[in-house]
Amino acid sequence: MARRPPIRALVFDAGHTLLEMDYARLTAYLVSRGHDLGEAAVTGAERRARIRLDVEREAQATRGRTGEGRYVRYLVDYLGIEDDAERTAIAEWRRGFNVPIGLCHQADGEAAKALQRARDAGLIVGVISNSNGSVQRALEEAGLAAHLQFVIDSSVVGIAKPDPRIFELGVRAAGTTPEETVYVGDSYFVDVVGAQRAGLGAVLFDPGRLWGERDCAIATGLCAAVEHALS
Repeated sequence: MARRPPIRALVFDAGHTLLEMDYARLTAYLVSRGHDLGEAAVTGAERRARIRLDVEREAQATRGRTGEGRYVRYLVDYLGIEDDAERTAIAEWRRGFNVPIGLCHQADGEAAKALQRARDAGLIVGVISNSNGSVQRALEEAGLAAHLQFVIDSSVVGIAKPDPRIFELGVRAAGTTPEETVYVGDSYFVDVVGAQRAGLGAVLFDPGRLWGERDCAIATGLCAAVEHALS
């Protein structure tokens, strides 16, 4: 098997990768509604809900279902919340929180350091995100935009991951080839498989170590993701 050429560009997902969910705020809201939950439990349940939804989206890719309702249902199920009224209240609170950016509004603790490490290594650094048009603003407010040379938002370009065409837009923005480009994201099927199908290398960002073994590099931190990409 031919060896991949040295990488020249490193591209990241935004939500749940460079931008961390505000688990403290979510936990505080749930506690305010009388649920005796700690932040670790909420974090674990939310990550498991996303993984479950990602697996289902891959299996049901032709059904045209967004998964929005299922995400909250899985989250509350993993938290042991069974009341339908609570599920509705949680879903409505989430939709109304920090519009249009939402709960993923703060930088991951390693994000700035990891981006600077990539830039110091001479890489072109960018973002490809399935977003609602707000990802550029979110990255600016989180203090990360200055580290990035391009940001591609699915709502702006009209193409969403895992469609290979959005990864091709990233390669074009970076001025590289797919073989010289690595993508880092938290979703195996949307991010990793999508990037691989477009010919990019991929690193799965899995801080909770919940995905298990996969056919790609796996990193529990963003600095480790950068080192995987460079190795």
